[in-house]
This record gives sequence, structure tokens and C-alpha cells, in this order.
Amino acid sequence: MSRFAALTSSLLLAAGATLFGAGQAAAAQADFGYVALGDSYSSGVGAGNYDGASGNCKRSTRAYPALWAAAHSPQSFSFVACSGARTGDLLAGQLAPLNSGTDLVSVTIGGNDAGFADVMTTCVLQSESTCVNRVNQAKAYVNSTLPGQLDQVYNAIDSRSPAARVVVLGYPRFYKLSGSCVTGLTEGERAAINGASDHLNAAIAKRAADHGFTFASVAGAFTGHEICSAGPWLHSLNWLNIGESYHPTAAGQSGGYLPVFTNAA
Repeated sequence: MSRFAALTSSLLLAAGATLFGAGQAAAAQADFGYVALGDSYSSGVGAGNYDGASGNCKRSTRAYPALWAAAHSPQSFSFVACSGARTGDLLAGQLAPLNSGTDLVSVTIGGNDAGFADVMTTCVLQSESTCVNRVNQAKAYVNSTLPGQLDQVYNAIDSRSPAARVVVLGYPRFYKLSGSCVTGLTEGERAAINGASDHLNAAIAKRAADHGFTFASVAGAFTGHEICSAGPWLHSLNWLNIGESYHPTAAGQSGGYLPVFTNAA
């Protein structure tokens, strides 16, 4: 049972108790705090309906953290995920809301450190061999450097919010192989990119587990909804809005990320 579900269950049991007991239960509910950290996959780039006050961070009301908070009404909700964030950006600018009273933390981080945007640019504009070489460079980075960067992030979260349940979410596979759409990529390039996503997720999952955090994979939720599927939940390349390319749509946030996070929270 998730921490939030257990809290809800305890509140229902307390409803039949004395007035004093019910008051204590209400106080427990009122104290629940949720902090959403991370990059564009948590801020909601691609989902639209951005909060103008978030500027270039492009935090969307359709992103899974905002949807979860709207459904569960935690007393405190700090949404600080930001488009383009790397591990260093998170450490420098997103930790302030965390404290000893934080109960739940969500985070997606690591894709930008591994060079996701450059991989996609290389694969779209250059040859298959160049694409595969760039993917392999990214995988080598994930092996050699990213684990230490993730450790810094996870240590910082744990030191500030040692009692929190921390849910680390992964990234989807991007392409349905043997699909029928035109993406400008070869089947080999699509397979290499999917393989890189799996490699990145495995590294993130390992570091999360070693810190006692919960890793929540979204690969299964997005299966059948990749680019080149009949009902994609990811934007393909959009020359008119490059920033939203290869990011979840609103349906990807609500149908993919939200239920996965809800089950893990």
C-alpha cells in the first residue's frame, strides 16, 4: 500500500472514533506535503496550458504532479520542476521546498545530463551511423558519470526530507518499431534510441534502489502509445515547436505518468 493510500485508510478508520481522535486524524491529513522536482517530463512540457508565472520552466497544470495534487489535495504542494533541468540545476535551484515535514517527493532527472536533446538532433539531421555513435556516447556517459550525479541529487533529497517517500520516475521508449509513420529516422535509429532510453532507465532505477527510493517505470504505460503508434502520447518532431518535440502530450501525462505515479506514491 502506498504511503498516501495508507494515510487515507487511517483517516477513514479514525472517522468513527471520538471527536478528539477525529481531530488528530484531520491534523495528520492537513500536514501532508508534496514536492515535485525534476526536468521537462515533470514540468509538463508538451502538455500545454503552462503557468505563465513559471516562465521558461513551462510548468503545466496538465503535468502529472499538478494532476495528482488536484486529485489528492495535499495541504502543501511545491511544484518546482523545470524544463531543461540537469542534475546541477536541480541541486542549485529546486531543493528549497524540501524539509523534514515533506511526506512525498517525485522527480524525473538525468535525461538532459545524458544529452537527450543532442542525441535526437544528431539522429534527425545526420546519418544512421552518426546517430548510433552519438547514442553510444550517451550510454557511455550514463555508465561513467551519471550515477555520481544522481547520487548527489538523491543524497540531497534524503538529507533534507529523510522521512519522505521518494518516487523516481523514468522515461518512456520513444518509438513503436515497425511502425507506419514517417519520422525521418531509420528503423535502426529508432531501435538505438529506444535502447538508450532503456539503458538510462536501468541506471536511474539502480541508483534509486540503492538510496531506498521507489523507481516507477513508465515504459509499460506508454507501450502502444509511442511515436509511430496509432495513438501516440508523445510529440514527434515539430519544426514549429521544437521544444515540445519528443515530450509527452497531455494524454501522456494523464494516461501515462499520472497512474504510474499514483500507484507508487
